[in-house]
Amino acid sequence: MNLAANFPATAETDSRTPEELPGVVTRLFKGVLYAEGDEKLWQSLLGLSSQVRDYVSVLGLDLIRDESEGYAFLKSREDPDGTLPRLIPRRQLTFHVSLLLALLRGRMLEFDTNSSELRLIMTEQEIADMVAVFLPESSNEARVMDRLSTDIRKVVDLGFLRKLRGQPGTYEVARILKAFVDAQWLEELDARLADYRATLTGTGLTGAPVTKEEDGQ
Repeated sequence: MNLAANFPATAETDSRTPEELPGVVTRLFKGVLYAEGDEKLWQSLLGLSSQVRDYVSVLGLDLIRDESEGYAFLKSREDPDGTLPRLIPRRQLTFHVSLLLALLRGRMLEFDTNSSELRLIMTEQEIADMVAVFLPESSNEARVMDRLSTDIRKVVDLGFLRKLRGQPGTYEVARILKAFVDAQWLEELDARLADYRATLTGTGLTGAPVTKEEDGQ
């Protein structure tokens, strides 16, 4: 007769670390986890979200998960007193990259409102046309395009644009951008873009670059 089957699991058994937990946490430390990129690991995360939150909270981190959009990442917890060491560094974005992110977020809002498609695809020329409205006129178009290409590469490195295989100069706007440019920031988008335009044309009060800090993934 198996007596063990008639008794509940011991506290020691209940507190055992699930086998999948180290792999999920390690993957999150490497960057954003997308459902479409690793379905198996994503399902493990969905089942272990509470354990992951408890685990990373000890390190001063929060788990940000959006099941409907299919992504998750770790973010440093707000620490006004500066008492917690930052495991995920904060990177300050340049004025031009901030502008590009704001415009991409605005375009995504329009796309979600007017389209039933899930993926926002843009060519480099479409991105250039979108940004050009906010740039001062220049006789050196090649220099402007070089600068834009640099900014696009930075946004790709940050994970907010993805190159499409076999389609040079074509990108998918990653939906995680919605978490980075949050609702409050988006509400102020018009005012921010007016500031951008004033700064770019040299009519701003200070002319100082507008920057946004980003939690490194």
